[in-house]
Amino acid sequence: MRLNQNTLLLGKKVVLVPYTSEHVPRYHEWMKSEELQRLTASEPLTLEQEYAMQRSWQEDADKCTFIVLDAEKWQAQPGATEESCMVGDVNLFLTDLEDLTLGEIEVMIAGGGPPVFCSFMVLSFPQVATDYPHEAAY
Repeated sequence: MRLNQNTLLLGKKVVLVPYTSEHVPRYHEWMKSEELQRLTASEPLTLEQEYAMQRSWQEDADKCTFIVLDAEKWQAQPGATEESCMVGDVNLFLTDLEDLTLGEIEVMIAGGGPPVFCSFMVLSFPQVATDYPHEAAY
């Protein structure tokens, strides 16, 4: 996560921000869901374990974790915390540290409706970015 520690990606519908300790309480609440645990092949963790996991991800050289924020809520409410605007997360797993454009991506949407989890294997990130129309709402 060192690669994305200062990265904010702003889209029309969502904002991606690095996963920090500020996000852990809400993320932990989501991960108490048995359905999300099943979808993500995760085991239940204590809050302390979740903080430890976030710290380990923060130091990981081959993984970038972003929290997905509702862009409208985040931009419309002055002083809104990121935690109050969270709707999911995105994990980028870099599969070749010699070529940082290759990897896997997982997307989890946990807030605002039934949970959704998607996983895409061995993608070329520049190709993914250019495969979507510029005006796409995401």
